[in-house]
This record gives sequence, C-alpha cells and structure tokens, in this order.
Amino acid sequence: MHATLAPQNTSNTSGTAPARIGNWRVVDIVVASVLGVAAGVVFWAWGLAWETVSSPLKAALPGVQAGLAAVWLFAGVLGGLVIRKPGAAIYTSTLAAVVSALVGTQWGGFLTIEAGLVQGLGAELIFLLFLYRRWTLPVAILAGASAGLGMAINDLLLWYPGAATQFLLIYTVSAIIGGAVIAGALSWFAVRGLAATGALSRFASGRQARIAA
Repeated sequence: MHATLAPQNTSNTSGTAPARIGNWRVVDIVVASVLGVAAGVVFWAWGLAWETVSSPLKAALPGVQAGLAAVWLFAGVLGGLVIRKPGAAIYTSTLAAVVSALVGTQWGGFLTIEAGLVQGLGAELIFLLFLYRRWTLPVAILAGASAGLGMAINDLLLWYPGAATQFLLIYTVSAIIGGAVIAGALSWFAVRGLAATGALSRFASGRQARIAA
C-alpha cells in the first residue's frame, strides 16, 4: 500500500462509494493502525476473561461458546467499514492479533496472529465481493458472518480435530451468528456512532453516515 492525498468522492449517499484500489492515504494508515492497536488490547483483555465467561456455555452446550468468541472478529469488519479500502479488514484484524500476541496470550503468538489473518480475510472477502462499493448494514452483517465462518474453520482444524459432527455444526453455526451480530451489526452501528461525533469527518464512512442521519 502507498500513501496519497487525493480527495475522496462523497457525493453518493445511497450506501455506495467508489473504491480506489491500492490507494491508501496517510490518514487511512494511521487510523487503521489506531483501530488495530485498540482492538488488540480488547482482544487481550477478552482472552483474560475467556475461561470465566465461556465455561458455563461449554458445560451447557459444547460448541456454543463460539458465539462469544466472535468478540475477536470485530477488528476486521470495523476497519473495513471505516477505511473502505482494499486490505483494510485484513490489515486491522492482523494488527490487532499481533498486538494481542505481543502483550501476551495463552494461545501462543503464531497461532494468535494466524487466526487474526484468517478472520480478517473472511471479512475482506465480503467487501471484495461487493467491489468495495457497498457499506450497508446487510453487508456488514455478511462480513461478520464470513469472519465467523473463517474462525470456525480455522479453530476446528487446529484445535478440535476429530470432534463429533454435532460439535462441529454447533460451533460453526454459533461462530457465524456471533460474527454477524457482534462483529457485523455492532461494528456498523459503532461507525455510525463515531461519525455522529465528527471523529470520522475525513472519511467517506463518516461523512456518509452523518448525511444519512
């Protein structure tokens, strides 16, 4: 990616915005990095609380804890919705995982970073599917669900090889639903909330949300 100060076209308020492939500005890189670092701290804190919050779910219905694991998915979706550039979801999600790994995680550095990359890729694929031109709530939900599917596949292959079919299904469905709600819908509303404060005024996402409101 490289930096440029070319202005963005913000005349369209329907949820469609033109993409400029590979055209990142300095402010895009800075804000994506801030989001990634902040998300990484949240990821680390969620890791500390994970056994406490997930144990009751594991005991009640093994696999359903994947719904809460979707907290680890929001970075990619949020980064993509704010920056609206190719690679934003992967960059933000992976950076968040790197920060979490550097601070310290019980799952190890490599596997934490690898998971962040896979989860960011899941969200990125949805934004790519819409050619980086649609940033509506349904698209955000799909991006979160796709990140959840990526998480489920990755986790089941690395952490639960040979698990029973029932567990596989429950884990996958829970991850997708959790991703859609927590990473997808909540990230979309978070962007609108940030836009209302003027914090995203230098981004199409901020200006568009304020016009729509």
